[in-house]
Amino acid sequence: RKDGLKLMHTGVIDALNLLAKRAAREAGIRAGQIHEAVLVGNTVMTHILLNLDPIELGGAPFALAYRDSLDIKARDLGLNFHPGSNIHILPAEAGHVGADNVAALLAEKPYEYPEIALLIDVGTNAEIVLSTPEGLFSASSPTGPAFEGGQISSGMRAAPGAIERVRIDPESKAARFSVIGNQVWSDQWHLNGELPLDDQPSNLAAGICGSGIIEVVAELFLAGILLPDGSFNPNEINDHMLWNGHQGCYILATEKQTSTGEKILITQEDVRNIQLAKAALYAGAKLLMNHAKVSSLDKIILAGAFGSYIDPKHALVLGLIPDCKISHIHAVGNAAGDGARIALLNRHKRGEAQEIADRVHYIETAVDPDFQEEFVKAMHLPHSSDEFQHLAGILPKTTTVRNPNRRARRHRR
Repeated sequence: RKDGLKLMHTGVIDALNLLAKRAAREAGIRAGQIHEAVLVGNTVMTHILLNLDPIELGGAPFALAYRDSLDIKARDLGLNFHPGSNIHILPAEAGHVGADNVAALLAEKPYEYPEIALLIDVGTNAEIVLSTPEGLFSASSPTGPAFEGGQISSGMRAAPGAIERVRIDPESKAARFSVIGNQVWSDQWHLNGELPLDDQPSNLAAGICGSGIIEVVAELFLAGILLPDGSFNPNEINDHMLWNGHQGCYILATEKQTSTGEKILITQEDVRNIQLAKAALYAGAKLLMNHAKVSSLDKIILAGAFGSYIDPKHALVLGLIPDCKISHIHAVGNAAGDGARIALLNRHKRGEAQEIADRVHYIETAVDPDFQEEFVKAMHLPHSSDEFQHLAGILPKTTTVRNPNRRARRHRR
């Protein structure tokens, strides 16, 4: 619609004004006393904030209306700050990698260390940065909404009642899980009536969120219920599986364990959607490694709210991320927010942010001829050909861990 941009811009400004009012109240001041602010976000959001049409970001060459950092008066945006207050917006890297990624780099500083590190912010688009002694390489992969509970049959956002952790017994094939809002795992709920369960809806399962779906698919694979190609193992005939011809699904939660009174099932389509999402992320990371000519990673940094809830072992088993020592996979929380605070409190860091954006070598996955090949290979669990030596002893015996005792080679330009 013709007034779509105006409506979205107004919505963003109204939301910022509301957030500023709440923050100011907590600080014991008025929003009109705010003299300086730093804003970061993905490129679409910052375009809408600036009332710039983001339509060019929807197709090649994904052109930005702006790239460098900006300073603009709050009154010109319609923000209810001090009339003369300055709003600083950190620079973007490319069409699909915005100021939030630059802020995360500013906070984590992987470029200051000799290790080869991968920084990933998982979302509807996964923003990926590879830091090597030779430089910084970035990409954006279209993972879609599956990691946020979208396109999953019982998917939901991370809210009370969402299954967030899953374990499956490899012998009995039975699942136990924990839900947000209930610290007790499901196998301790005593549903047999001997001990009453507080059956408030928030204490029962209502659906499954992103961290839960990652864990359940990985656990199904570890238990031998899923084959490496992601299909349900036809030899698994047990009380926890439902079969309709060759189509199978797994019963994660029974009727008594849910607030809806209906089973929570993991279907073949659910698994496929997770495979598509994880393959896109992995392919983007692998593309950066190929461009940088490195074949192993020293460290993986998971940023963003969702990254904080991803279990490193399950992420590796799923093939969400390339092989890395599990103890070297770290969640850092809201790194973009940390970077914004750094830039707010230290003006010199704003110049450093611009330098970071200028240094990054951006790889456009949408047009790179090798992305599709990497994507197809990454559809398998955990991968059709890449080594996962740090999963030796963890993966099912039917899965080959190629050369688990051989040290991975690292290629340098």
